Amino acid sequence: MKLSLTILDMKIIIYRSCLEYKGGIHMENNATSGNLLKHIAFFAIPYLLSYFLQTLYGMADLFIVGQFNAVDGITAVSNGSQVMHMLTAILVGLAMGVTVSISHAVGAKKHKLVEKTIGNTITLFACISIISTLLLLIFVKPLVVLLNVPQEAMTGTVQYLVICFIGIPFITAYNIISSIYRGLGDSKSPMYIIAIACLLNIILDYIFIGLFHMGPIGAALGTTVSQSVSVIIALISMKYRTSDIHIKKEDLHLQSQVFKHILKVGFPVAIQDGCIQVAFIIITIIANSRGLNDAAAVGIVEKMVTAIFIIPSTMLATVSALSAQNIGAKDYGRARTVLKYAVIITTLYGIIVALIVECAAPTLLGLFTKDTTVILLGVQYISSYIIDTIFAGVHFSFSGYFAADGKSYIGFIHNIIAISLVRVPGSYIASIMYPHNLFPMGLAAPLGSLLSVIICLIAYRILKKKDELSVL
Repeated sequence: MKLSLTILDMKIIIYRSCLEYKGGIHMENNATSGNLLKHIAFFAIPYLLSYFLQTLYGMADLFIVGQFNAVDGITAVSNGSQVMHMLTAILVGLAMGVTVSISHAVGAKKHKLVEKTIGNTITLFACISIISTLLLLIFVKPLVVLLNVPQEAMTGTVQYLVICFIGIPFITAYNIISSIYRGLGDSKSPMYIIAIACLLNIILDYIFIGLFHMGPIGAALGTTVSQSVSVIIALISMKYRTSDIHIKKEDLHLQSQVFKHILKVGFPVAIQDGCIQVAFIIITIIANSRGLNDAAAVGIVEKMVTAIFIIPSTMLATVSALSAQNIGAKDYGRARTVLKYAVIITTLYGIIVALIVECAAPTLLGLFTKDTTVILLGVQYISSYIIDTIFAGVHFSFSGYFAADGKSYIGFIHNIIAISLVRVPGSYIASIMYPHNLFPMGLAAPLGSLLSVIICLIAYRILKKKDELSVL
């Protein structure tokens, strides 16, 4: 009860700070006119750096633990951070509804609707964060048991997750503030904020893990403290910057039309991202059942792939924000051009990265562990998995476009089909048929993404025809 009250009090402080906000965000990137490639670069580059730095939270934890702890510590942090990444992905998915809703209002020049959307966002996500924190803290041990974590890493995983779960209100607050900024065309501010927090996380990790030998507990403490700092900085930034955006008390009252629009876009994306992460979790469970070395190898590779997928994820957010502005302005052709550029960028990126990783896999794995067995297994897994980078970027871009057009359910559908028909069953069958080789397990990812791409192309052609007919 004491812990729950502490969390509630903390969230009330954040809530009141938002209530006192009298402006602070500029509409810096209106993509309804001008050079689209410049708009994409203006939005995507800061978002890319921001996303990279946020991903670095988990990467830094795993890297530094690997320098000072044995395989059990690596496995504990990799399993724990996988769960946290799933939760963060769901929050980011929900926040996509905020970004798109605000972008639509900006494109349509509906200033009051922007303020109402921001206010409703504060209230809605304050409730979500408190409820999810309490539930996860209650069920943390059954969750770790469900993950089938090797016995040697069980205690460390529980300790890591308990501390990280306490920090969920801060994770929620940062991502929601960031989504508001991005909906208004400002992707620079979140980048600056997360850069400071990420640097602090790395420093704290070395202090807690390297100096005080706290292992997974130290990794979790570093992450939670730095996330708290990022929220404090964000709130200060919002409060003291001048703008024509003014959040009034009545804007905080939930209005069905406003929050339904947020959830209409955000909920399918959250479910989609959640399902993807659940697939990762299931694959982690499969790897855990193969033993400590396989679990560590898969955990390291999943973290590496998360970092590698930064460009595709950036394009998803960029397409959703910029296309949404143009759809709000009824310029569907310009919205589709944003998508075209994103597909070209992600495809080229995927090919280049796949070639680099295929050549440098042993060296990359060696950054996280010195265990030769884990490195060998990791190279097997990533050598096939990395092909997914080529296909994932394409369906990520399409998912961003579908979200911008208010049809995020399409992204949900293609991901569910790919996961249930290819990704999970493929990984399981490969694990049974090839118990001493992770290469076949890794192939399930690109095959699943290929199916997603096919579904996206079919859905896009249907939507394009409908848009063209509506104009006539």
